[in-house]
Amino acid sequence: MDEDRNAPATKGDLTDAISNLRDELLEAIHDSQTEMLRAFYGFTQTIQARFTEHDQADAAIKQRLSVVESRVLEIEKRLNIPPSAA
Repeated sequence: MDEDRNAPATKGDLTDAISNLRDELLEAIHDSQTEMLRAFYGFTQTIQARFTEHDQADAAIKQRLSVVESRVLEIEKRLNIPPSAA
């Protein structure tokens, strides 16, 4: 647009202004999408860490249960008690 703010705008001036506004709007939308994706990825990393922690805890519990079952089986063998069919 011209330097004189009181001069009438031409069709070209309006087209340029709309194009500039459109470009700025698209850039702002893109920036907000990028920020949202970064926040979402950070959240998923936190959740993944929690799942990993829970998976490790489950594996440890299963391992301990297996040891207990083995020990009970050894006791049953020594006492000659047949395992229960549960």
